[in-house]
Amino acid sequence: MIRTVLGELRPDGLGICDAHDHLFFRSVMLRGQELDDVDAAVAEVGEFAAAGGQAIVQWTPYGLGRRAEELPGISRQTGVSLIAATGLHRAEHYPDGFVEKVWPRLAEVFHDELTVGIGNSSVRAGLIKVAGGFHRLDDHAQYVMRAAAEAHHATGAPIAIHHELGSAADAVLDLLVDTLVVPPESVILGHLNRFPDARAHLDLARRGAWLAFDGPSRANNATDPHLLECLAGLIDAGYGDRLLLGGDTTTAKARGATGEGPGMSFLLTTLRPRIIREFGADTADAIFRRNPARAFAW
Repeated sequence: MIRTVLGELRPDGLGICDAHDHLFFRSVMLRGQELDDVDAAVAEVGEFAAAGGQAIVQWTPYGLGRRAEELPGISRQTGVSLIAATGLHRAEHYPDGFVEKVWPRLAEVFHDELTVGIGNSSVRAGLIKVAGGFHRLDDHAQYVMRAAAEAHHATGAPIAIHHELGSAADAVLDLLVDTLVVPPESVILGHLNRFPDARAHLDLARRGAWLAFDGPSRANNATDPHLLECLAGLIDAGYGDRLLLGGDTTTAKARGATGEGPGMSFLLTTLRPRIIREFGADTADAIFRRNPARAFAW
């Protein structure tokens, strides 16, 4: 099953999916660009649905303004399945002292949000989102990933990773898979487009994890010209069945419906047709439909 904000869903019912995005997001590093407007979120999801989108995975973790209580209503209003996350981001995204308060009970928080509900809502998370550091895993990252692994082993929930500038994915697999015995098919490596090293991507693919590439991001647009080249190298090597694609809209300015774009719908109005032309309709169907249905299933 896949756990959405409206309950459990059969994987074959997920449909065309934005595998990494944000409807609500509040970070001290992005002051003034918070995603916290419900009407804007509805407009963005509606635009995605109009382009053929059927599911969105929100990677916003604990303490960053997830607005979990609003997600079921948005899902019902738009007809788009939504998946919420538990987990913890890098410490610099939180106000001073916030991380220290939750630190001693981190694995318990993850477990409770996966099995009971997020905050005071009955919405249960469908994945665990954590973060690595730049080319290394510092003490914060290692502790959080150990808590994520504990919650995974208790529930079976997938673990999705923010890689700082796309780096340290190999170190993440060394820890989560080799040391903490999380199955590689339960690990989703995010932001790999931000480190467009084809050889490194092939090494990661051989280890069995999911490889997630973000659509155009205003903060990382220098990687956009490398996206199809990165996908091509993996598809040609036989790893088209391990690829995921998401928009990663993290600021109000980046929304398509109410900002300057490109927004979530860009995945389907622009990138999907290009992928069909370059790699064929079957590969596009794998990236946008079949692969997410497997990656986010428990």
